[in-house]
Amino acid sequence: MLMGPGSTGPLNARLIAAAYRDEQEATDKVLRLGNSTDAYLFASPVPYEYARKAGVLTMPATYVPLGGASLHEALLRATLDDRFDPAAASVDVLNRSDVVEAYSEVDLPVNGLHVHEELSSASNIISFHEGLWRRKATRMAITCVRGVAERLEAIGIPVIQLRPTSAGVRSALQTASLLGAHQRLEEAQLGVVIVDVPTLRDSARRSTPRYWREELRLALHRLLLQEAHRINATAHPVDDHTFMVTATRGSLVGATEGFRHPPFVERIRSELGVAVEVGIGMGRTTQDAETHARAAVGRAQATRQSFAVDREGRSLVPAQRAPVRRSPDHLKSKGRETLMRLAEKINKEGSSLVVDAETAGRMLDVTPRTARRLLRTLVEEGLAWPLPPNRTLQPGRPRQLYRLIVEKLNRANR
Repeated sequence: MLMGPGSTGPLNARLIAAAYRDEQEATDKVLRLGNSTDAYLFASPVPYEYARKAGVLTMPATYVPLGGASLHEALLRATLDDRFDPAAASVDVLNRSDVVEAYSEVDLPVNGLHVHEELSSASNIISFHEGLWRRKATRMAITCVRGVAERLEAIGIPVIQLRPTSAGVRSALQTASLLGAHQRLEEAQLGVVIVDVPTLRDSARRSTPRYWREELRLALHRLLLQEAHRINATAHPVDDHTFMVTATRGSLVGATEGFRHPPFVERIRSELGVAVEVGIGMGRTTQDAETHARAAVGRAQATRQSFAVDREGRSLVPAQRAPVRRSPDHLKSKGRETLMRLAEKINKEGSSLVVDAETAGRMLDVTPRTARRLLRTLVEEGLAWPLPPNRTLQPGRPRQLYRLIVEKLNRANR
């Protein structure tokens, strides 16, 4: 399904159906349509990946996701049918972390789970499923590829093909309509703005009246809807203290004066009298853009700068002032000493520059709690970047990862 030219939003979109019998035919369909469309919307990540790897996508493109709700629906079907055993299953195309997360959310074990993440040829994917099944390592297969499902079913392997949910299709249509609003690919990158309101968070030490919080939440939502309408975007609440605005890069460039000023902050402060924390992220899908936006919020909270990042996680905010020359005493700061100790350990072990509190604690021979405080000090001194939290199966908050900027040690020693 593809969006036709001249579309400015969901109500004015003209959809052109490009049917195919095999997902690999999507590449030819894109070539035939050429630049006569504003955006491509693929029925799943499978044809999208085939077209992307073939290098034929010259216009904005997105797809209907098959993870999340689609995988949950497949697992529900499997648990209700005696022919299937999702506890011993092979899964293709999806990321292993997403599959493990879906299993954990419905309390299914993951010990017997096998995931083939790479999208290769149908014959390779069939061999992956069939080999595991014949070795009795699995008792069913879950696939994103129709041809694979048909072949496995023909040779007697219990198989379930993932199907898009209605909510997934609606979300993908909205994303495609936003992408299609601009002709140029750069302008049509999807952007998500996360607006976090510390005042609406309750804590053990401070609890504001519920009525007051609801009034503020409604007023914020109304204001963000007005701002979103002004830049041809959408706005909705995420939880009790967070809102999300979905737009295109082109719209956000104008609203932020080229990513020099965070949007909505001044109007919210002047009209409602509250401070908000804002992060902007770019991505090919809403999920990618939201992940980057949440990472940008974390950076802004820790460093008071860099509130916007591109779809690769790099800062979009230009330098506002020349760097301050530090005195020799600054080179002996606690954060720099901590970074030097970590750098020495990393060089000896040949490990990654990305660490969490557990890893840093082991390297520094301190408790994770102390390591977490030291890592925050590195962030405050500009010696580390907080990265998006890492999803795990363990209860509690996810691991916070930090990228150590050891390059600053080399510059200081010159």
